[in-house]
Amino acid sequence: MITKRIIPCLDVRDGRVVKGVNFEGLSDVSSPVELGRYYSDSGADELVFYDITASHEGRRLFTDILTEVARTIFIPLTVGGGIASVDDFDRVLKCGADKVSVNSGAIRDPSLIHNAAKRYGDQCVVLSADVKRVDGEFRVFAKGGRVDTGMEAIAWIKKGVSLGAGEIVVNSIDTDGVKQGFDLEMLAAVCDAVKVPVIASGGAGCVRDFVTLFETLPGVDAGLAASIFHFGEVTIPELKAELKTHGIPVREV
Repeated sequence: MITKRIIPCLDVRDGRVVKGVNFEGLSDVSSPVELGRYYSDSGADELVFYDITASHEGRRLFTDILTEVARTIFIPLTVGGGIASVDDFDRVLKCGADKVSVNSGAIRDPSLIHNAAKRYGDQCVVLSADVKRVDGEFRVFAKGGRVDTGMEAIAWIKKGVSLGAGEIVVNSIDTDGVKQGFDLEMLAAVCDAVKVPVIASGGAGCVRDFVTLFETLPGVDAGLAASIFHFGEVTIPELKAELKTHGIPVREV
């Protein structure tokens, strides 16, 4: 049986891990290198590193910090932020990333997904979608959740998969940082639409939220969270132990 993955997320700004609510009001948390090492040692299955203001500021991702994080950890690393070309894929992969997450760059130029998948393989290309409800539909946002693209999210995600994205991260802006549970309605719609792995992001507030996620939507492959792990509200060993008691398969810590 395929195990469910638990993935901490490092939202990095100016070289520091930060966290906000609904993508706003960011506050400083810690060093990405220190946190990355902690999660790698604590039994996380993967780590996500987002340079959250790179696209908005029109600059390249911080590769020096990324390289240090990659050297420190012993689990798969997904990296995103300011990825606008195949050359950007090449740069972050050479820094030690295992997978590359695209968002605003793919919205601007969808062929980026196809070209990167062709060069590096589908398994390397992660489509991250920041999604929010607008007038009753799921809408895709760009630039770190700042810009409404006007695109319907499910159609965009299906297009991304058809172009070669091998994994989808669904970031619900509506539930981000609120700690009231994952956006099950949004995730169900995505799972029904695509056959690649789907990662749930946004809304985890306690261990029970992960249990509910995997019991309600067995098609979801992984749960991603930030603040509950960063602030020690939930530890990965205790989370995995609880998932196991509910018959949800996880990798041993």
